Amino acid sequence: MEHNIFSLIGENLQEFFKFTGFANATVGHLIMIPIGLLFIYLAIKKDWEPMLLVPIGFGIVIGNIPLFPGLNVGVYEEGSVLNILYQGVQKGWYPPLIFLGIGAMTDFSALISNPKLMLIGAAAQFGIFGAYAIALAIGFSPAEAGAIGIIGGADGPTAIFLSSRLAPDLMGAIAVSAYSYMALVPVIQPPIMRLLTTHKERVMKMRPPRAVSQTEKKLFPIIGFLLTAFIVPSGLPLLGMLFFGNLLKESGVTRRLAETARGPLIDVITILIGVTVGCSTQADKFLQWSSVKIFILGAGSFVIATTAGVLFVKFFNLFLKEGNKINPLIGNAGVSAVPDSARVSNNVGLEYDNRNYLLMHAMGPNVAGVIGSAVAAGILLGFLS
Repeated sequence: MEHNIFSLIGENLQEFFKFTGFANATVGHLIMIPIGLLFIYLAIKKDWEPMLLVPIGFGIVIGNIPLFPGLNVGVYEEGSVLNILYQGVQKGWYPPLIFLGIGAMTDFSALISNPKLMLIGAAAQFGIFGAYAIALAIGFSPAEAGAIGIIGGADGPTAIFLSSRLAPDLMGAIAVSAYSYMALVPVIQPPIMRLLTTHKERVMKMRPPRAVSQTEKKLFPIIGFLLTAFIVPSGLPLLGMLFFGNLLKESGVTRRLAETARGPLIDVITILIGVTVGCSTQADKFLQWSSVKIFILGAGSFVIATTAGVLFVKFFNLFLKEGNKINPLIGNAGVSAVPDSARVSNNVGLEYDNRNYLLMHAMGPNVAGVIGSAVAAGILLGFLS
């Protein structure tokens, strides 16, 4: 009798062990978990986009806890809690809500006061189409290449939105790559900016932006939306929510709605999008050669975008009168990483002249980059879907 009890206990323990992470761990899990911990370390120790990297890093750890098949708790198991939360990424619900919050916290005054800065934001989108062409050349399908190329816009929500439509199988790698490079803006961009500019260009002073009236601020989201939506109707979910959020901010009569959009709402969606994107990097789906190529292409697209923005300003200055010229250091801000790339413009400028504040000027192309990346996504979605 006693022998049967010990035998039964032993069988139960063996059965229990089958369900533990120790029994189901693979080399892939042991690779991905340290990567998630690295994201958390960089966010906390280096202060690299902690609002993004902490949720994504912890999500990577969550998504790579080894599971026994059939427990119905993993992010890819239909009907599980994580799978339900991940629907916001898969179906593209979260990105428009993020854009609503971005619109509600964005001041377009710098762009309104100097509309030609919109051209810098447009030039920086060359990184998207440059990466698209390279991705096609190395064997990705047109839809996959379009989804990969959008990483060059340095806009995580837009990358998720487009990849959910064009290349859902690559969404985890694309999303993590986009957010990683957004966090690395202060590391990647300054060397390129210094390489492409002279000392004389770096210390160039720009005219202070003119004061923008409240009427202009109220009209801008309406006119901006009508123009962009008629040109690229396929970008409607992102453009509509971006300009709607800005109208809530500038109208002066919907303060509570604007505060909700730029505060609690965007915070909740940022948590959900970060954790679920991290969870989607399960080792068996993420550790593939295509993921490595996506990360390489993402870095290339980011470099192309920064280079295009800076070089465009240098070219544009050839046609501008003295006193109206633009400091090429704000060319990097044409990517959509708001406000980090504008801060990089300002910080690099201050290195060479501690009285040359470029932040307000750089915010013009920076917010133009937000619009530009949404328009570019609409263009790609229009002819690739």
